[in-house]
Amino acid sequence: METPAHVPLRRRLGLPLLVLYGLGTTIGAGIFVLVGKIAGHAGMWAPVSFLVAALLAGFTAFSFAELVGRHPKSAGEAIYVREGFASETLGLVVGLMVAVSGIVSAATIVNGAVGYLQQFVAVPGPLAQVGMVLLLAALCAWGIGESVTAAAVFTVLEVGALVLVIWSASGSLATIPSRLDELLPPFEGMAWTGILAGAMLAFYAFLGFEDLVNVAEETRDVVRTMPAAIFLTLGVTAALYGLVALAAVLTVPPPELAASEAPLALIYQRGGGEPRMIGGIAVVAVLNGALIQMIMGSRVLFGLADQGWLPRALARVHPRTQTPLVVTGVVAAVVLALAMFFPLERLAEVTSTIVLLVFVMVNLSLVLIRRRGTPAPAGVRTWPIWIPATGAVVSLAFLLAQLLR
Repeated sequence: METPAHVPLRRRLGLPLLVLYGLGTTIGAGIFVLVGKIAGHAGMWAPVSFLVAALLAGFTAFSFAELVGRHPKSAGEAIYVREGFASETLGLVVGLMVAVSGIVSAATIVNGAVGYLQQFVAVPGPLAQVGMVLLLAALCAWGIGESVTAAAVFTVLEVGALVLVIWSASGSLATIPSRLDELLPPFEGMAWTGILAGAMLAFYAFLGFEDLVNVAEETRDVVRTMPAAIFLTLGVTAALYGLVALAAVLTVPPPELAASEAPLALIYQRGGGEPRMIGGIAVVAVLNGALIQMIMGSRVLFGLADQGWLPRALARVHPRTQTPLVVTGVVAAVVLALAMFFPLERLAEVTSTIVLLVFVMVNLSLVLIRRRGTPAPAGVRTWPIWIPATGAVVSLAFLLAQLLR
């Protein structure tokens, strides 16, 4: 009889759930506030900033799509770096960085959700934190199909909120032909300085597609399904962000957008809607981000333990739920401790720095693998080597810009 330690993860995820999972981790609460900040940099050209950011993120998306086919395992980034740099130690460091970024992000998001929730219900902060983390941990432990289905429902609500904002601005969007000269930037250095500054900020709104690779062992037909999910996630996100940015700058003057703490609610209000509804959906968006980060963090630590890099007890899978209960409990406990006892504003900034550093390492890993001529397994689509090389350069540029600002 198979022991619990050797129970495999359940392959429950097909393309629809994977795309909703990817959208849930990418379209987080960020877009609900970021569009105003980006308009502050780029003005009427904010939609161009989102387009540039999507193109730049796309290079790294291609690298992840190829690498997950070559190595379809949990803790994907750690394995990619180990294979690329031929270093177990470097792979472990990168894996721990990814797990830390997810756990810190989840804790930060929980605190943000408490702030949103208290606008609607008078509940003590610590009680809300405990309740939220326990609820999310229970969803993670219940089963991968169940937890990702819950995330998918939350994601549908998030996307629905963005569609409502776009629909409320339909009158403004109808003026695009007559205002095209305002939306198309000139070929001048000053204009593109603002656009690129906006793109640097918009780039962070696209982070999250990379989390998909950490549920590779729970995905059906992973070699075909996972790359499609990565590209669909990025494409749908780019389309939604572009339309939201167009609706924003055509409905509200960019300086007013930049000054607003809730720009999407402001746009919806200008279109005749009730802004509190958008605020309520923002609570769901925030919680969805925390759920997905906890799933990701637990799967990365499970993958590291399964590779023998961490204690084997963390790789124990429950025979009924076929989820890693031990490591899920560890992640939940750390998230709750961080949320309750640590000021996380600085740590939230560190999270994006970690993700960019991981992007650099993952892209370079694929370059090294390709230069050695390591053949890809049958059915895995490969891409020209200049794509991961460009992804490494772009990620490094964003990383240096963040460290030097």
